[in-house]
Amino acid sequence: MKDTKFSEMTTEELIKNQKTLKNVNTVFCVVLFMLFVLNLFIVFMKGFSAMNIIPIALLPILFLNLKNLKEIKKELESRK
Repeated sequence: MKDTKFSEMTTEELIKNQKTLKNVNTVFCVVLFMLFVLNLFIVFMKGFSAMNIIPIALLPILFLNLKNLKEIKKELESRK
């Protein structure tokens, strides 16, 4: 996400962002898992190449999304 402060967003915007981020994370996790499995297969069949690093390089995106999701949840709980 861009540099948005969750405290400046309305509750409706936070809920919308939370739902969107959950869906994006779910799809991203599935794709990342498939990439790891395919990489293992490729490593055993053809050997290691520079392309095998891609799933590892994409992991920080997942962690950032999870961090943002946790911050949104924290902000929503503080508003109750």
